[in-house]
Amino acid sequence: MSGDGRASEGGEEEVRGARRIPGPRGAVDDLDLESVPRPLLPPPGPAAPDGAVPEQSAAEPPGPAAPERAGPEPSGPEDSGPEDAGPRDPGPEDAGPAQAGPAQAGPAQAGPAQAGPAQAGPAQAGPEQLAPHPFAPHPATPDQATPEPLMTSAPGTGLSHRVLQALLGAWALSACSAEETAAVEDHLTECAPCADEALRLRDAVGLLHTDGSLDLDPTLRSRVMDGCLGRRPARIPVPEHAAPYDAETARLDALLRDIGDSEWHAPVRLRWFEEEREVSRRTTVAGVIGHLTAVDGLLSAALGLDDPLGRGETPQDPIERTERYWSAAQRPPTRTVREPWRAQSHELIRTASFAGRNVAEASVSYGAFALPLQDALLDRAFECWVHGGDIADAVDYPYQAPAAAHLHRMIDLAARLLPAAVAGRRRAGLAGPAKELVTAGAPGRSVHLEIEGHGGGDWFIALDSPAALGSPERAVAQVALDGVEFCRLAAGHISPVEAAAGQEGDREAIRDVLFATASLSRL
Repeated sequence: MSGDGRASEGGEEEVRGARRIPGPRGAVDDLDLESVPRPLLPPPGPAAPDGAVPEQSAAEPPGPAAPERAGPEPSGPEDSGPEDAGPRDPGPEDAGPAQAGPAQAGPAQAGPAQAGPAQAGPAQAGPEQLAPHPFAPHPATPDQATPEPLMTSAPGTGLSHRVLQALLGAWALSACSAEETAAVEDHLTECAPCADEALRLRDAVGLLHTDGSLDLDPTLRSRVMDGCLGRRPARIPVPEHAAPYDAETARLDALLRDIGDSEWHAPVRLRWFEEEREVSRRTTVAGVIGHLTAVDGLLSAALGLDDPLGRGETPQDPIERTERYWSAAQRPPTRTVREPWRAQSHELIRTASFAGRNVAEASVSYGAFALPLQDALLDRAFECWVHGGDIADAVDYPYQAPAAAHLHRMIDLAARLLPAAVAGRRRAGLAGPAKELVTAGAPGRSVHLEIEGHGGGDWFIALDSPAALGSPERAVAQVALDGVEFCRLAAGHISPVEAAAGQEGDREAIRDVLFATASLSRL
């Protein structure tokens, strides 16, 4: 080593491969710098000597004085500033203590530390001129192409990825314009993250929209009652034959609670069939409830309860009872008719429940015909549902069909009444003559009545005698109807010609059954 602290020429060759003691290590050294683009070094100035830029691939060998740096180095500007956070390029200042400061450099020691400002490159920069942070943006050079962005705008729309992503919520709600919708859908075919987000948003929108009726599920009341009775059985349960009437009066009462005072005067047209023509009568919502109250009084009288028409001689025909009740009621009737009707229905259910099967076969007279009490309760449940639908149409309110089990029993009652209705029309000259008379209880010519959908089933209607037995082996025709459609026909709300029935077989027998079904209707 020379007296000025520099290694001799031969010594340089001997120690060139020795490892230097590294300087302080910053957190940025832990990064994978190989994956970060390095800044380009500017070309050296014209006056820079060939050896002015040190070789960057190999470390500068330390001099013999290097062991003196094993301990802590004295604190200095180069040791405490932020430049220690990055990797340091080897330079003459690491050769030994004699070269630590620029004041010790002589004219003979011209090296990178003494290069002029025109010759200074990133490797010769001082503590304040270290290489920029690897993640900092650097200007593009002519030799370097501009990188393309990760997310581009949709072609032909001019909308960026960020804008299209913000439109996903409106797109899921179908609130975008036609142009925005087309741009978003084109973008979804190219951007997988946005496509996943759009799918999640569309599923969420499906949970917000309910296309069902606003009315309560007709089976809700029975399910709640079953759950309650399962925990605590009633001491006196409602008999099975009274359950449809109980459910339909409760549903109609819920509708009446929701309508306003003015809606009680909304016009309602009651329709039914007489012989082969449609008959109608105009009234109001309050008038319909008065009609139900008057006809339900027939069951009250059969059970020994008070008749809403009062004491004394009262007519049995439903039309005559309704006319008398309307004439005696307050003009015009208002919502005050609801409480008497509801109290009467509660009393009927309570009395039928206490009496049980003892009164199920009690006869209830309708004037021209009579029904056992269990069938009369089904008849009143059917009429309550039909007129509930009339009221709902008048006040623009949704109203669903009864529960399937209850509707099936109502259809069964109508099917059991059809042989007598066909015979009555035959006596009036409105139906074809009997072709094969048989003894009572024997199978006779029949029509296969197939009820599809809600509350459906199969029934065989005897044609020639009400005492004959319907038989599939003697079926001469088949009629297929939807369950609700059949009930509308039996209520007189559609004509036999309008009924959407699938027909096969004897046309005359089919016509007789369809018109007999419509003749079951009444006010």
